[in-house]
Amino acid sequence: MTLTITPTRADDIPALRQILDQTELFPPEMLKEMLMPALDGSHPALWLTAHLDGSAIGFSYTEPEMLAEGAWNMLAIAIAPDHQGKGHGADLVRATEAQLRQNAQRLLIVETSGLAAYAATRRFYDTAGYDQEARIRDFWADGDDKVIFRKRL
Repeated sequence: MTLTITPTRADDIPALRQILDQTELFPPEMLKEMLMPALDGSHPALWLTAHLDGSAIGFSYTEPEMLAEGAWNMLAIAIAPDHQGKGHGADLVRATEAQLRQNAQRLLIVETSGLAAYAATRRFYDTAGYDQEARIRDFWADGDDKVIFRKRL
């Protein structure tokens, strides 16, 4: 099995919608509106899609931080449930970092929840070499902190 990671294309949308249905990361109906500005070149967002033997199994979505020089925020990363735990998410993160480094960017941040249900997500970023930089208490909702990780590129 061969994993390839490429810039997301319009023909990836149906498979990415299915991944969103499975992971419930965000509503699938939002995907096209979020992705199209990057595809048509009107927004500098970085979308990458992981393909396993030609089939899309995951994606990452990263945007530049407004008013910050060379700082980017990975707003979403998803791997289809039947492909999770096999290192493909880490491959996507590394590909995102590599693309940003190639474009002389300097910092990548990731935000997640402080709830116990997101402990594995936080461990994932720890393992990927990210530092927990900040915690904003009660951000997402009462009792649900925003945890911010950072990595110098």
